[in-house]
Amino acid sequence: MQRRQLIKNSALGAALFMLPRSLFSMNLTGEFTKADFGKNFKWGVATAAYQIEGAWDADGKGPSIWDTFTHKKGKVKNNENGDVACDFYNRYHSDIALIREMNMNVNRFSIAWTRIFPEGTGKVNEKGVDFYHRVIDRCLEVGVEPWITCYHWDLPQALQDKGGWANRDIVHWFSEYVNLLSKRYGDKVKNWMVLNEPLAFTAIGYLAGIHPPGIRSVKKFNAAVHHTTLCQAEGGRVIRSNVSGSNVGTTFSCSHIDAKND
Repeated sequence: MQRRQLIKNSALGAALFMLPRSLFSMNLTGEFTKADFGKNFKWGVATAAYQIEGAWDADGKGPSIWDTFTHKKGKVKNNENGDVACDFYNRYHSDIALIREMNMNVNRFSIAWTRIFPEGTGKVNEKGVDFYHRVIDRCLEVGVEPWITCYHWDLPQALQDKGGWANRDIVHWFSEYVNLLSKRYGDKVKNWMVLNEPLAFTAIGYLAGIHPPGIRSVKKFNAAVHHTTLCQAEGGRVIRSNVSGSNVGTTFSCSHIDAKND
């Protein structure tokens, strides 16, 4: 054995010796079990309001940018939309029971901003507020922990007409919205996501123009990113102020990357 190889093997042996013993008890077969994730791991499902609720104009709900976008011909394949979707608005009782049947511990769902504030700010739609109370209560009834996402891409169209995320006033609009959510639901919900995938709705909506509001502008994209960051901070402050013992975060989309070479 050459001297260089001996040194290399010795170093490798020393490194292995220093590794924690728990590493050698890990499942290295490629097959995972529930136990591999630890006792404190939360198993759950996640949805967005527009993806599942339907009832797009029911009980006082106002239009969101996704309603406007998908109602324009040619924007979505086969001109499909979320007007009915999975009809969660009417089927939530049995749908949440299915979550429990799947042995899930958590239901992360988003609030449709326009069910709460049909115009984005101002007058509150109490029927919308009551709907999410029913959703939360049903989760607690079957033993599923409710986690709220404040914003999952469905900005009120009324606010988009004023510039949307490119308008700095959105910090005030968003603060008003999150303040109401955290005050109305904070006694029952302790886990909060301020935003869902902010890079996605700013880049795809304001730069690529593929998602609503369908804008292609570097200037507006940069403004949207800045204001989204401000809203993330403001939303966190509001929730922590209103909800005792709250856990606050945001959902980020991450991709696995393989190195091209060593």
